[in-house]
Amino acid sequence: MRPSPARTPLIVRLGQSFDMRSWQMAGLFAAFALFAVPIMHLALPPDHPLHLSTYFITLIGKILCYAIVAVAMDLIWGYGGILSLGHGLFFALGGYAFGMYLMRQIGRDGSYQSDLPDFMVFLDWKELPWFWVGSDSFVWVALLVLVVPALIAFVFGYFAFRSRIKGVYFSIITQALTYAAMLLFFRNETGFGGNNGFTDFKRILGYSITAPETRVVLFGLSALTLLGTLLLARTLVTSKYGRILTAIRDAESRVMFIGYNPLWYKLFVWTLSALLCAVAGALYVPQVGIINPSEMSVANSIEIAIWVAVGGRGTLIGPVIGAFIVNLAKSWFTVSFPEYWLFFLGTLFIVATLYLPQGIVGLCRKLRAGMKRDRHPLAPAAKGVQA
Repeated sequence: MRPSPARTPLIVRLGQSFDMRSWQMAGLFAAFALFAVPIMHLALPPDHPLHLSTYFITLIGKILCYAIVAVAMDLIWGYGGILSLGHGLFFALGGYAFGMYLMRQIGRDGSYQSDLPDFMVFLDWKELPWFWVGSDSFVWVALLVLVVPALIAFVFGYFAFRSRIKGVYFSIITQALTYAAMLLFFRNETGFGGNNGFTDFKRILGYSITAPETRVVLFGLSALTLLGTLLLARTLVTSKYGRILTAIRDAESRVMFIGYNPLWYKLFVWTLSALLCAVAGALYVPQVGIINPSEMSVANSIEIAIWVAVGGRGTLIGPVIGAFIVNLAKSWFTVSFPEYWLFFLGTLFIVATLYLPQGIVGLCRKLRAGMKRDRHPLAPAAKGVQA
């Protein structure tokens, strides 16, 4: 007799969620990120055709962090039917929490050669605020990255889902929450650097943050985190919990009628999604070298939804593809045609909504199904006769 999902160990369920081809692709991705990239960046000379530049490492590492956020958004929107327009808040909170540690690591190497961060000296602060206590400890800051965004998401989600707020109303509330947080962080007296935020980082765990070896390590951590996020998400959505979550998305009233309470199912995936965004933000900051309130802007949160829509929501791999396509296009447009980038982004979202409701992954599936029908035109008819 097959054991129940509740009693099956997590590692066994993880293996059952993927076929051999998926594991092979995951292994190739990990091998490329952990072995091929370091060799191509560190061992090969700059004039070698296979050499990966620092710009490439930084750009792809940044997009890997965005891809984690896209998968987190897909969990709540694609499988839970919860459209958030405020996930930039959790991404920025994770970045700010880890940015506090990076600012403390500067020490007396700053412009003012003070134990306080430069922006505090400029604003005539005499001591660290109470919430900065312990920020020089990597372990403590790692806990802040996980606990603070998850706690905020849990409290907000509990009251919102208990009140049965959903649809466009929930999206507007998340947008308002993020905008309010952005205005708060813009103020100098909050102790987070105001408009400029945190920048000019020097070290991480005692190592130079600009060293090529450090950048390769951060790249590898981002890749492994994305891979782990995909494995966790795949295990989650193929479990009994995932089936109940999609049922809540499609017919919440019917799920309540048969005895399930949607509150805890939605609250769990909402909190988990926020936690994943915070981890992505913590990986993003040391690679980009700056964090400021603009990461909480409404446009950034809307852009996250566009990544998922373009790639294909409810597919997990689709949001990763969408994050890469949109951000690579953004890198090119903002350099070559900066004034047209927002027009391109809006057009892309309209096209995806009207003509690609299932995104790029859905389009590929339709094309593949059409090719199979062309190769076997009598197969559907034969199935119908047999039935």
